[in-house]
Amino acid sequence: QVQLVDSGGGLAQAGGSLRLACTASGLSLDDYDVAWFRQIPGKEREGVAAIDSNGKTDYAESVKGRFTISKDASEHTLYLEMNSLKPEDTAMYYCAADRHSDYKSPQEVRLAADGMDYWGKGTLVTISS
Repeated sequence: QVQLVDSGGGLAQAGGSLRLACTASGLSLDDYDVAWFRQIPGKEREGVAAIDSNGKTDYAESVKGRFTISKDASEHTLYLEMNSLKPEDTAMYYCAADRHSDYKSPQEVRLAADGMDYWGKGTLVTISS
């Protein structure tokens, strides 16, 4: 049974940092493309960052240079390092996994929330100004 468990959210001040983690069980991060999405109530889910099974990454323009996605396949864990946080980064953050396809780029993974096979339950990030 596949399970993704998100953690690391919390309250931070603008300009601060947080690191999110997503621990996977029942699948290997060497076989899956994984991504972080975020959602604000009343808005569509947004793809924040993605990393494919080969380690290639893609980021939303709004987080480029501030967020870093990485994974430790041996620890079955996906990370999102978030720096220079802004109030507009406030959202529920979700990790998600999609079985790797050579025909799908990391950007396509990030932009296709509906295509993800598995989801975590989310971790709330709140940034105060």
